[in-house]
Amino acid sequence: MNAKVNLTKEGLETLKKELAVLLEVKRPKLVDRLSNARSQGDLSENSDYQSAKEELEFLDGRIDELTEVVKTAVVVSVSNNGNGIGVGTKVTVKVNGKETVFDMVGEWEADPVNKKISDSSPLGLALIGKKAGDKVEVEAPAGKVLYEILAIE
Repeated sequence: MNAKVNLTKEGLETLKKELAVLLEVKRPKLVDRLSNARSQGDLSENSDYQSAKEELEFLDGRIDELTEVVKTAVVVSVSNNGNGIGVGTKVTVKVNGKETVFDMVGEWEADPVNKKISDSSPLGLALIGKKAGDKVEVEAPAGKVLYEILAIE
């Protein structure tokens, strides 16, 4: 993964905090647990050792992944100068007669439950570059959905 990763300033800070917690808190505790389990003797029948070893491998994978993302991150500055919707903008849309506000974020920040949509999601791709007043149609599992863009911040 050497491609740049678009993030908002808040998204980058969140990933940096997660990385710091993994490196400074969780990993040392897991290494201690692994060391204690190793000292208990026969490793072939030691389920705590096997479990700690697997957790450490998973944690190290996440640390490597986050390190790479933070290293290749490009903080997207939001200056809505008429360029339309982009990462970092807040978009108010009308869908099925109801207004909804979405935050456009980079892929690593996406959280649909909290109305943070990725620029690479089907809806995000349809909205990128659009302006207030535009309408976009997005293919959803339930069929096509029409979104009217009301405002961009």
